[in-house]
Amino acid sequence: MPTAPRHYPPVTERIMPKVAMIGGGQLARMTAQAAIELGQTLRVVSPGPTESAAQITPDVVVGEHTDIEAIRKAAEGADAVTFDHEHVPQELLAELVKEGVNFQPRPEALLYAQDKWEMRRRLDEMGAPVPPYARLTTDDDVAAFWEQNNGEVIIKTARGGYDGHGVWAPKILEEAQDIVRKGVTDHDMTMLGEWKVPWVVELSVLVARSPEGQGAAWPVTQSIQKDGICAVAMAPAPDLPESVAVKAQQLGLRIAQELGVTGVLTVELFLLPDHSLLINELAMRPHNTGHWTQDGCITSQFEQHLRAVLDYPLGDVSMRVPFTVMANVLGAPVTPTMTMDERAHHLFARFPNAKLHMYGKGERPGRKLGHVNVCGPLDGSISDPAYVARVKREAELAAHWMSAAEWLDGWDPHTGQKND
Repeated sequence: MPTAPRHYPPVTERIMPKVAMIGGGQLARMTAQAAIELGQTLRVVSPGPTESAAQITPDVVVGEHTDIEAIRKAAEGADAVTFDHEHVPQELLAELVKEGVNFQPRPEALLYAQDKWEMRRRLDEMGAPVPPYARLTTDDDVAAFWEQNNGEVIIKTARGGYDGHGVWAPKILEEAQDIVRKGVTDHDMTMLGEWKVPWVVELSVLVARSPEGQGAAWPVTQSIQKDGICAVAMAPAPDLPESVAVKAQQLGLRIAQELGVTGVLTVELFLLPDHSLLINELAMRPHNTGHWTQDGCITSQFEQHLRAVLDYPLGDVSMRVPFTVMANVLGAPVTPTMTMDERAHHLFARFPNAKLHMYGKGERPGRKLGHVNVCGPLDGSISDPAYVARVKREAELAAHWMSAAEWLDGWDPHTGQKND
């Protein structure tokens, strides 16, 4: 006799939470990839459909970060609204908070990533280590600060600077005065002077904090800058004493707590010759110096950011390998005739261990096109300089190859040998 069909009770579908992110760049793109793994879809506010994040998520609201209607639309039905960058105006955020929009981090915390003057003032008030600084308005202000710091001065705009933009290192007093005068008079900017720190290496500590107050800190990262742009990030930071690393992590967690930050917070630091630390910048979002976590950690910064803004329990930030290096793929001065696809073929043939992350951008000089992560073998040690140098070299070779279709060590992709 035929078997009667079985009847199952109806399954109640659980609707997963929705996160919206203002900005459609590569950080939103990689956050969207993490959202997929969590069973979610990230909604993005993007200037257009060809932006990095808009290419890969079906949930796109087209609009600028200054468009209140676009952000209001994106916030509809979203459990949390977060940021791909810090440039959303505070006035817009305040209006939407009144309407009940749940921004994570909250605008009052985001302010300290938007405005360097407010950041310096607040951190100083906390007793956190910051370099000598001053707000500069007049020629006399600049002259006094110049004299106090023996001409070792950096000038910054309080708002809007990134990747070396809005930062100057004047060589003479008159140049510094001219920079400040133009910023204040011509562009109505708040200008900031800082001591030119004689740092040994640049570090960053990435932490995450949830609204409930749970915190987690990744291993401290060392970054190497090129023309004001992060070129390489290495974790854990080589040759960094454990006591200094712990101090940096504790500092990051303390800042997140005292400022009320939720999501990922990056604290960029200067390490001085005496192993003391000074704070350079804050970012309240996933950060370039944390891209290595995609392949080097159990929980990446992108997944953790989503967990944190949704108040999920935070993920394990332990490393999968002893050492990981990220190298940015930057647009070459002259775009190669070899396609990116062909370059990827050759990269994987030579370095099958390299993890390539591309952003879907057109090539132009200096543009961040993607990055390469290289994880060191499990049998290596961060205390072995040769091991550290080998992993770093592989990442740098791979990134430059993807940028310029050129192997810096003379490797011939067709013969598989170096050309002497």
